[in-house]
Amino acid sequence: MRYVSTRGSAPELGFADTLLTGLAADGGLYVPASWPTLPAIDPSAGYAAAAAAVMAPYVGEDIDRAVLQTICADAYAAPRSFRHPAVCPLVQLGPDEWLLELFHGPTLAFKDMALQVVGRLFDHVLAQRGERVTVVGATSGDTGSAAIDAMAGRTNVDIVILYPEGRVSEVQRRQMTTVAAENVQAVAVEATFDDCQDLVKAMFNDPAFRDRHQLSAVNSINWARVMAQIVYYATTAAAFGGRPVSFAVPTGNFGNVLAGWIALRTGAPIHRLLIGSNCNDILTRFLTTRMMATADVVPTLSPSMDIQISSNFERLLFEVNNRDGGMTAEQLRQLRATGHLAVEADQYEEWLAPVFRGARFDDPDTLGIMRAVHAETGLLVDPHTAVGIGAARAALESGVATVALATAHPAKFPDAVEEATGCRPERPAHLADLFERPERTTVVANDLAAVEAVVARHGARR
Repeated sequence: MRYVSTRGSAPELGFADTLLTGLAADGGLYVPASWPTLPAIDPSAGYAAAAAAVMAPYVGEDIDRAVLQTICADAYAAPRSFRHPAVCPLVQLGPDEWLLELFHGPTLAFKDMALQVVGRLFDHVLAQRGERVTVVGATSGDTGSAAIDAMAGRTNVDIVILYPEGRVSEVQRRQMTTVAAENVQAVAVEATFDDCQDLVKAMFNDPAFRDRHQLSAVNSINWARVMAQIVYYATTAAAFGGRPVSFAVPTGNFGNVLAGWIALRTGAPIHRLLIGSNCNDILTRFLTTRMMATADVVPTLSPSMDIQISSNFERLLFEVNNRDGGMTAEQLRQLRATGHLAVEADQYEEWLAPVFRGARFDDPDTLGIMRAVHAETGLLVDPHTAVGIGAARAALESGVATVALATAHPAKFPDAVEEATGCRPERPAHLADLFERPERTTVVANDLAAVEAVVARHGARR
């Protein structure tokens, strides 16, 4: 398997180099040079076996198949890594309505589904090469804690995570700042998530700094993150035995729903992909108007979706442009310069209209959905999951199983859950003392030089 950049001018790489590189040298994102066919999934074989089977074509010969199987078995082990033996169980809400619980990992968010594998892949490849890297990432809430958990204490990796100060929940923040491992550094940036993401990309686009500090990426700009997320779409679709399935995805950075599109592209029987947005609804507006137009980020009850520039949309845009990297690069340059990006009507009708639907839910809507789900089923859901459920309910079709992705445990957002339902969710036992643990973080301005100085100091302490 070879990988190419969405902007067309970076060298092709194999899987291991793509894993460690993250962002391509031309500023693009790596994607497979060709799409493989999704293997047949045996639901009775278990999640880890399915994960190894789905990821094997993308890994190619860079990692031995037996080693990949061992990595997946370790990553998804219950109860050591995941608290539920099914890893991501399905819960029925109604006749055609289901919830896929992706929050049973160590940090209570769907990001664990990929990062528990990615951390082990990093360790394996770096150990083989005798190398060490500094992983740098930006988070709107959940990626940071999941990446830190996956990388903490690993022999060959240092990790620095940027998060927007005051724009993540207290549980999300403490999950990053209370980790005592010496190879971990959390950084609060006086900025938005989009600014944090731009700082990470700027570091990767500074070749001298990138090479000197051996930077690698863990955000969903890293292909391995998206690859590992394809698995739960494939296993869930297989669980319905060929019945049409739609997935409703609360999304801001487009990585999660992109994994669903790849599952569809490679053979999963997926009917529709339903995008749920909060009032930062750039993706929903795009699906209505064919125009991506940025606006100011508004803080909401679902902070992981408080995003304007959806990085992973670039990978889909590359496909929409028939893999023309030059065209993709120019459109993204225009988006940065003007705040606008449009696709042609024929592109929309061929690539987007048959698959995607969008729906927008503001905070009062979100609280109402949380309240209704609790009244109907007794379940507590977090605000992001509520947005996904809202998108699912807006597009239910008779005979089509509609699966909303539950992307975070309700205990990550206890204030919002209590406001909606009157019930305060308890944290699982392994996080019961989270608020008693000492915090360790660094606050910096929205300034590239200041952030690079923190990264340099963190790497220099080896």
